[in-house]
Amino acid sequence: MADYFTHFSCLLDVGTPENAARALALYKALSEEGASEEPPSDGFLLSIQPEHGGTALWMRDDVTGDPERVIQFVLRCSEQFQLTGRWGFQYANTCSKPRLDGFGGGAHVLDLATRETIAWTYTDGWLASVLDGGDGDA
Repeated sequence: MADYFTHFSCLLDVGTPENAARALALYKALSEEGASEEPPSDGFLLSIQPEHGGTALWMRDDVTGDPERVIQFVLRCSEQFQLTGRWGFQYANTCSKPRLDGFGGGAHVLDLATRETIAWTYTDGWLASVLDGGDGDA
């Protein structure tokens, strides 16, 4: 049996060390929501990165993670701390055994001020589209 994983590692600067500390409470609430879902969300790990001035949050998977949960968290932080600018991250989908559907990934970019998606891509959908005769444009 194969195991499937989603890997990522990214930073979000929330402006001040106070905001970073407050973000931990937002993370806790989101994690509790994810645990009550059926099936529960894989979630992600979060820590404050002192080497980035104590204002950056490091989000990453623990064996596997949930990119959608990362996006939800970043949007909550954006609203709570009035963040602006663009933010994005990429993720990789992997498998413990060679499988035709076991590898891929994607990326997502948000406008933090409007809390809207600017662009996203998912390589599995892109590959299927091109193989079906498309040109690869979204």
